[in-house]
Amino acid sequence: MQIEVVKSKIHRVKVTGADLNYIGSITIDEDLMDAANVIKGEKVQIVNNNNGERLETYAIPGPRGSGELTLNGAAARKVAVGDILILITYARMDIEEAKSFNPALVFPNEETNLLK
Repeated sequence: MQIEVVKSKIHRVKVTGADLNYIGSITIDEDLMDAANVIKGEKVQIVNNNNGERLETYAIPGPRGSGELTLNGAAARKVAVGDILILITYARMDIEEAKSFNPALVFPNEETNLLK
């Protein structure tokens, strides 16, 4: 049997942009993606601490060291620039593997979205 567990989390990052006219996704500073072990195209759950919205989309890399966190397409309607988000990815694994698995937890600077 397999279960779904948290693979990675980027905790409390600030929205820097919302682009309704982009095709879709969330643009994330590639340094944050690397630190959280998130790959291009990976499904990401987004939790908005400001308004309670929860949604899913996929990650695309933004410029390294930029602190960029932009919601694109329809997801742009679910955030405002300055909102604080938690980004979560999940993985399926066997129960025994899950018992010893350690997710990548990233706590960037909340003002700049940069790694401390």
